[in-house]
Amino acid sequence: MEIQINSRKIGSSYPTYFIADIAANHDGDLGRAKMLIRLAKDAGADAAKFQNFRAPKIVSDYGFTSLGTQLSHQATWKKSVYEVYQDASIPFDWTPTLKETCDQVGIDYFSSPYDFEAIDMLEPYMPAYKAGSGLITWIEALEYMAQKNKPLLIATGASDLSDVIRAVRAVSKINKKIVLMQCNTNYTGSSENFDHLHINVLKTYATLFPNVILGLSDHTHGHAAVLGAVTLGARVVEKHFTDDNEREGPDHKFAMNPDSWAEMVARTRELERALGSTDKFVAENEKDTVIVQRRCLRAARDIKAGEILTREMLEPLRPNTPGAIQPYELSAVIGLKVLRDMPFGKEMRWTDLGAG
Repeated sequence: MEIQINSRKIGSSYPTYFIADIAANHDGDLGRAKMLIRLAKDAGADAAKFQNFRAPKIVSDYGFTSLGTQLSHQATWKKSVYEVYQDASIPFDWTPTLKETCDQVGIDYFSSPYDFEAIDMLEPYMPAYKAGSGLITWIEALEYMAQKNKPLLIATGASDLSDVIRAVRAVSKINKKIVLMQCNTNYTGSSENFDHLHINVLKTYATLFPNVILGLSDHTHGHAAVLGAVTLGARVVEKHFTDDNEREGPDHKFAMNPDSWAEMVARTRELERALGSTDKFVAENEKDTVIVQRRCLRAARDIKAGEILTREMLEPLRPNTPGAIQPYELSAVIGLKVLRDMPFGKEMRWTDLGAG
């Protein structure tokens, strides 16, 4: 199974596709957003992603206020949930400029839409859609994106298997180009989040949905989760991206910075090289080792022509001279006649032996 995003083919036989989720880290500044695109490209990202939401279309101020407290990562916010979303929203008219900047530096442009108007607005600018985890139960929105007939990346944070099956079944009736991304949507940046990431779920996804591309949308520090996911078959990775983890804002603390991003990509490329083929064969750089490390059958003493071989006359020893008889063929050699004198230590060849 493979899909194509712009010029990049994505599948198990291709390099991992890295999406730098700039999200709200633009801090309301278009120039800063453009700068982060350039930094993401320099750090090795394949795509720069934003999020197109408008506070009245994504959150209910009444609903969050009536909770009486702000939960999870929102508990540390100094403003109300509604105000934070309002401050972090991207004006629709930024979109052409962001796309143009991505084109200029040679990186794909993405955004996650959170309402129908955003889905329609973004369609001319993006090679694929990304559905955030919060849309997993809003099938109507997933189907609307799927109808655009572009690859659809679906994050599956804070959901159970029935949620995922429902979403994939609905989308796949319309569009088969699906990337299914394991995700944990705790944004606190705590090291305890590794205990809740469960990237082994990718094995379940691979079994239940053999025709989707696997991915990971991750918010943990370091590279362990990404390297583990790629080992399990993920070929799309999304992480938040910033230039400075000390900046104020909802996403800066747990985001990757340019140095950590570049390190993640480098380690992943090494892993991809190491994963290699599913076939087992003597690798190109091992061919000499076959000679110097393996054994072949050798004369355990001087042997005269006409002698009948016994086990005591043979010793498996290094090196494994090309063309020599192998130790696993020992039983077939016993009882054969030596046709010519064999000095102590010489390798045995079938041309040296005849019927006893």
